[in-house]
Amino acid sequence: MKFYLIALFTILFTTSSMAQSILIDPGHGGEDCGAKGKIWIKKTLKVICEKDIALSIAKIIHKRLSKNYSAYLTRSLDRTVTLEERAELADKIKADIFISIHINASTSKSSHGLETFYLDNHDNAAVKKVEEVENKNTKGEQVIINKILADLVIDRTAPSSRKMAKLVHHEISTKISKKYKITDRGVKPAIFYVMALSKRPSILLEVGFMTNPRELKKLITKRFQSDYAHAVASGIEKYFQKKKSPPLL
Repeated sequence: MKFYLIALFTILFTTSSMAQSILIDPGHGGEDCGAKGKIWIKKTLKVICEKDIALSIAKIIHKRLSKNYSAYLTRSLDRTVTLEERAELADKIKADIFISIHINASTSKSSHGLETFYLDNHDNAAVKKVEEVENKNTKGEQVIINKILADLVIDRTAPSSRKMAKLVHHEISTKISKKYKITDRGVKPAIFYVMALSKRPSILLEVGFMTNPRELKKLITKRFQSDYAHAVASGIEKYFQKKKSPPLL
């Protein structure tokens, strides 16, 4: 009887997990390099694109989460994907959550640190600068449409997005910030159109600064990317565990 109960518990728990659908979005891609950073590698000055680091980290997150959830990538190759296409995919797979991976940039090489954003209104001038960068490819009437959509989506998703952001960021802060000596810039509300268009609980991660040579040197290593990705995945797992406990026997 005891063995039967354990087996049944395992089946129910696994079924519950696999029912969750996750869309992981590596920022930029294809013709859109995203932010650029320069670093000396073996006496050669290399230009690094945000899109490549984002994709590398996203693939690791995808691999881990795929073990217990239905996880998808908006792109698995270096190709152009519009904001609308990313949103359409979220609808197609009926994603429960949306995670967008980005790497920050600044006109100052001294800017540094990692941060986590969730979709909500705010009045922070520093956040507005980040929004301008991530929303820059949207123009004209589409900006107005996206702003209206954002207002509608915020009311429905903000509480869940905030909870997910805090859980994920806690894992990143405790496992990455201290280990790699990267400043923790915290959890912040922001309006990113890619999150608004997804129409579901979502977070946008700024892994670090491409424009800070010292930080970029850490971001391009396989060890950092793996550690960061696993920290994110751990936060997502905790989010689903808190959101829906296993059925009682």
